[in-house]
Amino acid sequence: MTKTTRRDFLKKSSVGLAAAGTGALAAPHIANAQMKTITWKVQTSWPGGIGLEIFKEWCHSIKDKTNGELEFIPFGAKDVVGDFQLFDAVKNGVLQAMNPFTLYWAGRIPASVFLSSYPLGLRQPGEWDVFYYGLGGLEIARDLFAREGMFYVGPIQHGPNIIHSKVPIRSVDDFRGRKMRLPGGMVAEVFQALGAKTTLLPGSEIFPALEKGTIDVADYVGPAINYALGFSQVTKYIVLGPPGFMSVYQPVDLMDLTVGMDAWNALPDDLKTFVEMEVHSYSDMHHAKIQKADQEAWKKFEEDGSEVTRLSPDDIEVMTEVAVPIWFKWANKDPDAKRVFKIQLDYMMSPSLGYVTPDMIEGYEL
Repeated sequence: MTKTTRRDFLKKSSVGLAAAGTGALAAPHIANAQMKTITWKVQTSWPGGIGLEIFKEWCHSIKDKTNGELEFIPFGAKDVVGDFQLFDAVKNGVLQAMNPFTLYWAGRIPASVFLSSYPLGLRQPGEWDVFYYGLGGLEIARDLFAREGMFYVGPIQHGPNIIHSKVPIRSVDDFRGRKMRLPGGMVAEVFQALGAKTTLLPGSEIFPALEKGTIDVADYVGPAINYALGFSQVTKYIVLGPPGFMSVYQPVDLMDLTVGMDAWNALPDDLKTFVEMEVHSYSDMHHAKIQKADQEAWKKFEEDGSEVTRLSPDDIEVMTEVAVPIWFKWANKDPDAKRVFKIQLDYMMSPSLGYVTPDMIEGYEL
């Protein structure tokens, strides 16, 4: 097929995909046999388990889907650079793309704390899709990362985060004095306000820290990946929110695919469209496969003797009182954070959700 024909084909396919909904897989990309393969090195923040398996499987599928035009070479956490060095590695061209937890960049881009879930904020995966694809969140994220020389392709869903502990946590009071691993940003500040002594560690360093007793409590992702990382061997308790509210502090922990701007600009327009479509489809598949694995992992934790404890609705009220001023503190750090949070706040106060009422934010301003 000629270059023009190929692009026409992809354009028609993308229209069809949009009509079919995001659950469909991205349409196959038909390539010109004479074109040289474009190769991207892509590192994820997944250190192992089902998350890394799904990521590698997806990366290995790209070359076939593009008939050899584009290839993703996958790397797990720390394979090329440390987790917290991903930002600079992509910005400087050591890697062409990264698949990190978006919240990791709170210290570099303050608004990024609002690009993934935060304590008592948006609570369901669909609400985050509305923010990104309906309320302008995607365009804002792309603008923020473009200033850093990168292209934010799109969010990637995986599920809620849970807490593992060496000691029973039956109320928010039990966090007081505990040495706790958290991802930073608003999440860390909420638990600091509850009395925890927080530290920031990448996922690959949590197990040894628990094993050595450097920390007593650790937040990380969901049951399947945490079980694969051996958390049941070094903790006895798993802390969740009330029924139906699995994680009160990070219920939708988002990852993303972000590409160095030079690598992105080197793609022809049809491949750019393909990558955007593919990331949206991958997000759905990634999320569903991890949720399936989580159901199997719960049984394994039970067999290993892990005990699930739940916070109460009263604990949620306490955490909400703590969280609201922290929302506004972070939102007022810079104009971009304020702009992102205002969109989410209006959504949370709308009849669609009703998570926030006027009396809850009385006295706070943006």
